[in-house]
Amino acid sequence: MKDLKHIIQNNVRWAQERVENDPDYFSRLAKIQAPKILWIGCSDSRVPANVITGLDSGEVFVHRNVANLVYGADLNCMSVVQFAVDALKVEHIIVCGHYGCGGVRAAFKGESDGLIDHWLEPVKKLARQHKKPLKTLSDDTARIDYLCEENVRSQMFNLAHSPIISRARDRGQDLTLHAWIYSLNNGLLRDLHVDEVNAPDWNHSTCGTKALKF
Repeated sequence: MKDLKHIIQNNVRWAQERVENDPDYFSRLAKIQAPKILWIGCSDSRVPANVITGLDSGEVFVHRNVANLVYGADLNCMSVVQFAVDALKVEHIIVCGHYGCGGVRAAFKGESDGLIDHWLEPVKKLARQHKKPLKTLSDDTARIDYLCEENVRSQMFNLAHSPIISRARDRGQDLTLHAWIYSLNNGLLRDLHVDEVNAPDWNHSTCGTKALKF
């Protein structure tokens, strides 16, 4: 079995480079965590939040799971959201999916099995709800990408109507929600415009689509 010494070696080089470029880098990071952004993304190894946004350590608080789902009953996700909103006072929450998502594909094609099958049920439900428009698309690649976009919008809807966000809105907290999707083919992010979510009590004053300037 191969060991992982190369990762430790990479870490040593990385730490040395950081200190060489900024002697106070680690001492500054150790003192306080004050990110302005919460990122809710997919666990896919090709979509690391800090890397694709060009952000540094300490600039983004991250939660990732298969297919970037926001479950009200998921204590892990909701705990992250609550800590980010109530304690860290983040100003932006980004729900970011990606085209070609393996979780979305598995749900669409019925390939999932075991515990992941239960986890992906919201995506399966979404596919059933969008059965007609999905049929009009040319092939499964287009259908899966369409479903990836709708999944991001659906998770943003869940987030926007969670008690945590509702309380933040009621107290006038400065908080903006964003629905983004990432392309593995060109490395670019795209805003899916959360203002298009069909919600009767959607509050645009706190849940807008203004772009982040990294």
